[in-house]
Order: sequence, then C-alpha cells, then structure tokens
Amino acid sequence: MSRHLSNSLRRLNRASSSLPLLRFLSNTFSSTPLPPPLPPFTPLLSPPSSSLAATVTAAFSQWFLSHPSNSSNSLLDRIYSALASTSDEHTLDHSLSTLNPPLSETFLLTFLSHKPFFDSAIHDYNKLLLLKLRFFDWSGRRKPYRHSRSVYHALFQLLKKSNKSPLILQWLQLFSTSHKPSRLPHPNPHPSFYDTLVIGYAVAGKPETALGIFGRIRFSGLELQPFTIRVLLNSLVENSLFSFCDSLFPLLPRTDPVAVSIRIKAMCMQKNLDSAESLLRSLPSRLAAREVPVCVLVTAFCKSGKYAKARKVVDDFPSGEVYAVWLKCLVKMGKLSEALGFLADKKVKEDYIPDSTVYSSLIMRLLRGNHLSEAYDLLTEMMEEGIPPTRVTMSAALRFFCKAGFVDVALNLYRSRRELGIDPGGPTFDDLIRALCADGDYDSAYNVVDDSMRKGHFPGRQAFATLASALCREGNLNQVRTLLDASVQQEVRPAADILAGYMAALCKAGNLTEACLVPHTGKDSVGTMESMYKNKSTYISMIRAFALLDRVDTLPRLVIEMQEMGHVPSRSLYRTVIVSLCKMDKYGDVLGLLSEQLQRRNLDERACYHYFIDGAAHAGTPDLAREIYNRMVSAGIEPNWESENLLLHGYLKSSKISDALNFFEFLRGRKEPTSKMYNVMIVGLCRASRPDLAVDFWKEAREKKLIPSLESYEELSLALGSVKDYTTLVKVLDDFCETGRPVSAFLCNVVLMHTLKNRDLLRVWFKLREESKDTDSYGTELNELPHNQSSAQMLLGQLIAAFSGGIRTKKNLDKVAEEFEKYFPMDLYTYNMLLRAFAVGGRMDLARELFNRMYEKGYWPNRWSFDTMVLGFCKEGDKGEAERWRDAMSRNGFSPTQHTMKLLAITS
Repeated sequence: MSRHLSNSLRRLNRASSSLPLLRFLSNTFSSTPLPPPLPPFTPLLSPPSSSLAATVTAAFSQWFLSHPSNSSNSLLDRIYSALASTSDEHTLDHSLSTLNPPLSETFLLTFLSHKPFFDSAIHDYNKLLLLKLRFFDWSGRRKPYRHSRSVYHALFQLLKKSNKSPLILQWLQLFSTSHKPSRLPHPNPHPSFYDTLVIGYAVAGKPETALGIFGRIRFSGLELQPFTIRVLLNSLVENSLFSFCDSLFPLLPRTDPVAVSIRIKAMCMQKNLDSAESLLRSLPSRLAAREVPVCVLVTAFCKSGKYAKARKVVDDFPSGEVYAVWLKCLVKMGKLSEALGFLADKKVKEDYIPDSTVYSSLIMRLLRGNHLSEAYDLLTEMMEEGIPPTRVTMSAALRFFCKAGFVDVALNLYRSRRELGIDPGGPTFDDLIRALCADGDYDSAYNVVDDSMRKGHFPGRQAFATLASALCREGNLNQVRTLLDASVQQEVRPAADILAGYMAALCKAGNLTEACLVPHTGKDSVGTMESMYKNKSTYISMIRAFALLDRVDTLPRLVIEMQEMGHVPSRSLYRTVIVSLCKMDKYGDVLGLLSEQLQRRNLDERACYHYFIDGAAHAGTPDLAREIYNRMVSAGIEPNWESENLLLHGYLKSSKISDALNFFEFLRGRKEPTSKMYNVMIVGLCRASRPDLAVDFWKEAREKKLIPSLESYEELSLALGSVKDYTTLVKVLDDFCETGRPVSAFLCNVVLMHTLKNRDLLRVWFKLREESKDTDSYGTELNELPHNQSSAQMLLGQLIAAFSGGIRTKKNLDKVAEEFEKYFPMDLYTYNMLLRAFAVGGRMDLARELFNRMYEKGYWPNRWSFDTMVLGFCKEGDKGEAERWRDAMSRNGFSPTQHTMKLLAITS
C-alpha cells in the first residue's frame, strides 16, 4: 500500500512539474487553508476529503509498523516497563523471571543499546541509565550466565556518555576490593578480574591507571585478552598518549583490522594524514578492503576539509559501509547537494541502497534547511525500497508533515505514536507545536507541549513563544500560567519577551494584580525581573496595556523608569502616553512629564518638544499643543518647519479650522510659507471635509510656483470626487500631469472608481478638452490605448473614456488586466474595483480570469475580492459556483458581507 501511494505521488508530482511539490501536495491532502499555488490559482477546489488524509496516514502507519521495535524488540520494552514499575527487588525478580529473557552476550548488548519507547515513567536519561544498571546487576546474578568483556565495555561506555565517569571509578574501586583474587588467575574463557579493571579505567578516561595495571600483570607473566588491549589502545590514542601506543601495537596481529584502524586514527590525530593514507594503501589488499580503517581515514580527511582526498579514498575502496560514512560526513558538513548527487549516482551505477541511519541523517539535515521536496523524495524512496524506518526516520516524517502543512496527518500519526513506536525528539515536538499554532489548533498544541514536558523536553524558545503568544491572544491565560509554572519546575526561565507579552495580556484582561506578580516568576525572581526590565518590550507592553485600561496615573513613572534602565522611548510611545493622559484630562501630568524629560541631559530638547506637540495634536487637544509650542519659544528654542507643521496638524485634526487658518496667517506674517506648510494645509483641510479651502491653498501654492506633494494631489482628488466637483477634479488632474510625475495607484483608483459609477466625469473631461481647444483623440475602448508611452494626461483620459459608466458594452475586455498593467500602477484595490466592475457587468468569466491573475502577480485577495466573486455568481443565479466560492472564502479565513449572504439565501 505504501509503495503504491509513493509511486502515485511521484507520478502526480512529475505530471505537475510546473507546480512546486509541496504546493501540489498541500492542495491534495491538507485540510488546512494554505496559500493557493502559483500558477494557476484554483480556489474552487473542494476541501480535501478526510479519506485522502486517512490514506496518507494509513500508508505511513503501515511503514512505521515495520520498525523492529514493533516486533522483535517488544520483549525489551516489556523488561524496561517491569524495571520502571517495580522498586521491590523480590517483585522485580519474579517479574523478570516470568518474562524469561534469553540471557546472552548478544541479548545484553542489544538491551543496553536499546532505547525504550516513550514512557513518562522513564523519560529522564539518568532514570533510564539506572534501569539499565538494574538489569545488568540482575542478569549478572543469573547462573550460569556471566557478563562478557564486551558487555562490561558497553556499560562503561554508557556511563561515560552520561558524564558518569566518577561513578565508573567508584565502582571499579569497590570491585577491586570485593573481587580481588587471592592469586593471579589463569586465562579462561570468562573475563578476568584485571581485564575488567583495564577496560573500566580506559573507558573512564584514566588510561595511565589502566596502563599501570597492564604493566603489573605483564610483569607477572600473564597477558590481557586482545579485546582489552584494543580498548586500552583506543583510550591512549583518544587521550593523545601516543608514546605509549608503540609498545602495545606489537601485542596485536599486524593484520588486525581494529589495530590498524587505531593506528590510522592516531596518525590522523597527529595530523599525519598522508602517512595514514600511505599505511592504508600499503596493507595487503584483503586487509585494506576492510571498511573500518578506510572509514577512519575518510572521516579524518573530511574533518580537515580535504574532501577531494576523501572522495579519492572512497572511490578506491568502495563498499556500502564506506559510502555510508562518506554520506554522513557530507551531511554533517552541510554539503547536501554533493550527498544527494553521490547517492543518486551510486544508486544508478551500483544499485547502492544505504541503510536507514544514512537516510535518516540526510532527511533530518534537509528538513533543518527546509529542503522539503528532497526530504520527501528520500522518504518515499525508503518506502519504495522497503527499508524499515528508525525512530529518527519516523520523527523526520513527522517533521516533514509539519513543515509541509499536513497538520492533520502529522497529528494523527502523533496520536498513534504508542502503537507505531514513534518516539519524537525535541525538534519534532517544536515543529508540531508551531504547525498546530499556525493551523489555529491551540488546544492540540498545548497538549503536545504537555506531552513533551512529561517526556523531559521543554519546548524550544520559538515554539514556546509561538504558543504562549497565541494563547495570550486567545485569552487562554490559565493555560499560559500553567506553561510558566511548568517551566519553573523544569528550571527553565522563560524569555523576557514572553513574560512581557503575558503581562500585557493580563493587563488587557484587567487582572493587574496577577500582572504585577509576573516579574517574580520562578525561583530566581531577581534574575527574572532584571531580564524582563532589561527588555524594552516589557515597558512597551506595560505602557500600552495600562493606557488601554485607562490606568494612566502610572504612565509617567513607567516612562521615567524605562529611561533609567537605558531604554529610549519612541515618538509613538510618547504619543500613546500623552493621548492617554489627555483622554483623562490629565493635562497637568503631560506638562509635568515634559518638565521631567527636559531635565534629562541625554535628550534633545527640540525633539522632546516636538514629541509632546505631536502627542497633544493626536490627542485632539490643540490648545495644549499650542501651550507646549509657546513654552518652547519661551525657552529660547526657535521653532522650525517641523514645529509649525505639527501644530498646524493638531488644529486641522481637531477640525479647528479657524485656528489653523489664523496660525497659518501668523506664520505667513513671519516668513514666506513653504511647500511643506501648504501640503499640511491641503491634506488637513481635505481630511476635515473642507475641499473648498484646500483648493484655495492649492491654487495659492501653484501661483507661487510651488509644487504640492503627491499626497496633496491624492487627497484633493479623493475629496473633490466625494463631493462630485468633477470640474475642479479634472483641473487638479491636469495640473498634476503638468508636474511630470507618473500616475500613482491611488490616483488611478480614484479615477477608476468614479468612471465606473457614471459618465459624469467623462462629460466634464471632454467639455474641458473642448474649451481648451485640445483636440487630441481619445478612444473609448481598451484596444485604442496608445502603444507608445504617452503623457499622464493622455493615459488618464484613456482610462476615463474606457471605463466610464460601466463595462457592459465594452469590447476586448479579455485583455483588460494586461492593458492596465502596461500603463497604470496596479494594486489590490485596483484589482478589486475591476472585479466589481466585471461582476456588476455580468462578466464572471473575465472576473475569474482576473482573480487568478491577481495571484500570478503576487497579490493576496482579501475579503472584498472573495465577496465580489460570490456576489457575482449569485446575481447570475449560479448557486453551485457561488457556494464553492463561499467555501473557498471560508477556507481562507473570510466571511461574506450581509448583503451577499442575503443574495445567497435568495439564490438558494
């Protein structure tokens, strides 16, 4: 089944080569609203059926069940469960005897290397190690079985890996006291007392002690076993005690592959790579072909960055093991393209199929770099070849589904993790948490976090921040509190920005008491407070939250504290504080904070005055802004154009038109007004619904040869159009064209909006053309647009003529988008107006094409885009299409307007 599914997906992917693989798969299997593919856009695709997602889940589940832990190693998991659930030794002995494990060297080595399936009782590595030690002790007392040297070595390696070398030394000391023979033992098939000591001290990082024991028994005429000598040799090399190695190498056969590997390893550690290569090539062909020494040299060359030499050795001594080491080295060094190329080449030429560990390491590295298509190809390749997955492979598959957007599939597999043997690691948990948050499934994400923490993994900072921020937005503050408490228990201090966000959410919810306790979270509350208050976002969150709740009394103090911590408030933050204080009529507090700020020597006084004038202007209190302005003048600071513009803006924003005009006249008496002052008046008067006065200032500026800003022309056009003063509007547009500027998207949209409503603008346009004796020919269809770039005036005329009064009778509309894009700046608003025009004109075929073209140009449709499509199909009476578009609209997070919903109900 899995092989069939993989082949199907591959064929489908090749058939749709114009689409990225993951876009195709997302639209095929994921029920999550994802960005549609580019190209083409297919918003009418029905939501993927649950049966397809179930098929993918079933295929991968079946493959996961081929993992050995689900069959032959189930006895090992039962042993671990018995060890974890039983503290009494007598009960444990009975439980293990009932299981009747086949004690042997092979079984013990398998047990010690086995990682039991996810279990909250043994998630901690130290607890897991204790269970291994208990079974080692129990099995050692079951006669006639006796631990071999290899088993002791494996156990010592586990202790060393967990930084328990002192425990090894303590055990060896106890062992040497309680088991020391009365006389030196003769060689026998069982591990000797001294062999155990030498192996233990060698693994524990005490090769000198091991060497001393070795010397004493050699002096007594006895020899260590070859296995023990190899362990001692390797320890000497790893501790760079190369001078002692020469006396030990002769004790092993010259053709011993392990001894040769250790010798090559010693040369590599001493940077004698050429000598190591020469030694390898000088060996008998039978020995040189052994993988171990070749792999050691390949690894050493790669670590030294000599990839060409490493590749030469790989080519000269080919084998599956050597290929695996070479691939792992390439992956570790981030050379993913080379690794994939090598793998593909060997697969074709030699039918080489690596084992699951090589596949897993390569897939994990590809996922880390978000090379999702390549990672998916390797996963399906493993399925096709029937390679059983490792637990790393299964975690990689989960990570792939998370990153690719298959959240439902990933969650289904995760929920079946116990049955499938999936034991996800930290990165997999983090990816799943982020994917669920992106999908809006915060409850499942919270449960995954709970599972990961019970396993001993606290989420990564990004995953934790993503979930905590989402829960704060959703108002699930109890869950955030639980996560923070869990982090304290794990002795993990949450990031300051997370705590700041939580504090802001509490303030927003009105729970100021709890918010004040947030800085004291954790045992190291002093450190938490310091880290929080060292973070500028903490103060920003607090100030905005207190302002939102109208708790303004503390705002000046917070601003001052913020500055004392070395943070510099922004203009917008000053504005928030001042607006909040003015809202509560705390004008004295505003002036008091201004005085405080002016006393700080590290602030620019003029900028400080400007911040407060700006804040008072936005608060709608121009009298306070004028008071601050007067104080600045009294302090001997000469106002500049920014000071004057800020105060003018304050008057206009508060609709105190007469005060604004008086202040402008006051400024005119002192100096000649600049174009910036005219811009402030024109824009402010337009937004205050006084286009008549704005036109007077525009005319005055033009008489003085001053050119208003683009924003001034845009606001004038919008205001004049709203009062249908098309005569003045056309004059303003003509004047704009004479400035030589390109037509902006805003102006284009204003003209388009009014031309689509009726033909009034067209009539005024031609009337003024006739009066000015301008006999330029303006066509009335899109195909009559000039093919050479004309003046802006010509283009606006063509736009007005082509779309005036609607599009029902227009021709060549199939090229409307192309023609528009040639001559006019297009934005989402433009596309939406054209969509509305097509919908009203009954041309839904063209509307559909234009909707797709929006995606091709990179514009993301909004609610009005989708609503227009639904509305248009409703008016055509096409219930099926309207419903499909409404479903697409819903999947993208939008809902129809009330008017459209009424039409839908009528259509139905």
